Amino acid sequence: MTPIITTALLGLIEQAGTAISILIEGLERDELLRSRLTRIEVLRQLKTLADSAWQVEPGARSEMPELDWSGWDAMRPRFCGPPGEALDDALWFACEALVPATLLWLRVYQQSQPELFRMAS
Repeated sequence: MTPIITTALLGLIEQAGTAISILIEGLERDELLRSRLTRIEVLRQLKTLADSAWQVEPGARSEMPELDWSGWDAMRPRFCGPPGEALDDALWFACEALVPATLLWLRVYQQSQPELFRMAS
């Protein structure tokens, strides 16, 4: 995988995480789960984020060890599961724990390792 692809994937992860944060701002769990349109869009963004994280090569992952790569890998199949309590729990856990932590660490790494986020051929 080229550094350009890694940079693009990190950009997708950040964009999806930011979109999720905006969509769920001020919502409680029950409100999110009851809101059909918001829930659908949050789940779509979570799938984008998890799929993008899954594609980041191990070498790039090792340069950002605090990101919960294994957490996203574990959530990825759960986001494609059938409707029900397991999906609801995965969706809420990702929104409340994984997304904020991921965005925080991405900001840290943008400061400390800007070359990972710069498009270069």
